Amino acid sequence: MLGVQQSILEQHGAVSLQTAQHMARGALTRSHAHLSVSITGIAGPAGGSATKPVGTVCFCWVTRTGLVQQQTHHFSGDRDAIRHQAVLTALQGVQQLLQTSPATT
Repeated sequence: MLGVQQSILEQHGAVSLQTAQHMARGALTRSHAHLSVSITGIAGPAGGSATKPVGTVCFCWVTRTGLVQQQTHHFSGDRDAIRHQAVLTALQGVQQLLQTSPATT
């Protein structure tokens, strides 16, 4: 649905800044929105690895004006706590981007 190429997933994995950026750009391309945010991560309780442990979450925010912000966080807690922290981080990023980006109409 978001147009993330299989090669991106194979090269970087589903939980990566590259995948998050392609997800956010795909959402923006396929909508009338002015801003998109993507979240991809491992909330657990299983699924983590040595390089991407449970709690690893990648974010990307993209605007039609060309601003792109990306972050990776390593949250702690159970699945619900990790998901809650991810949602808060995503919304804080949207708020921050809206405050710093030029108005779009």
